[in-house]
Amino acid sequence: MVKTIIINGSPRAPKSNSKLYAEIFQKYYSGETISFMVNKKNHSEICNHIEGCSDILFVFPLYADGIPSTLLNFLKTLETYQIESKPKVHILINCGFIEPEQNNVALDMMHLFCKQNKYEFCSTLAIGAGEAFLTTPLSFLVKGKIKKLAKLIANRKIGHLSVTLPLSKQSFVKASTKYWIKYGEKFGCSKESTEGSNKAGFCKCGCSKRKGE
Repeated sequence: MVKTIIINGSPRAPKSNSKLYAEIFQKYYSGETISFMVNKKNHSEICNHIEGCSDILFVFPLYADGIPSTLLNFLKTLETYQIESKPKVHILINCGFIEPEQNNVALDMMHLFCKQNKYEFCSTLAIGAGEAFLTTPLSFLVKGKIKKLAKLIANRKIGHLSVTLPLSKQSFVKASTKYWIKYGEKFGCSKESTEGSNKAGFCKCGCSKRKGE
């Protein structure tokens, strides 16, 4: 029986885009699912539920060109956990860059984990512009790819998928800049206030972040 455990490795899992992508997957997936959001206290609980599952779907965002620390810490626990019949591993990863290939290093990290710990690395979906996709009229594109991923896993097939918004890099940068300026205004930060920094390297708007963080 095909039973997939969905593991959300996002640092902000309850309010993450990864959560939304996982929910879309569950909508299209024909097999049984159980889902968890990783936190510091539930590593053992998740590992206990992996036993008996045919597949694992890791869902997470790209962080600093790699795996977020939330997921990385969980993988450290998983590699010490004894599982007799190891499930197949699948990945659904999204990044804020428009190029889905920006996710490749993180996918390679997951592939290496599987190789070192004798898990079969199977289907993947790399999403570009993951922060914005679901808020656009083109969300059907990413939903279609998630549907294909769900079918691959259910039918015990392997495929490597990718999807992004059909925009030029210039158009994407223009649109994303407009979004972040508007978002910053909610917290009293203007474009002008963040263009410079004081001697310590902090933003001029008075927040605690250093310029570039």
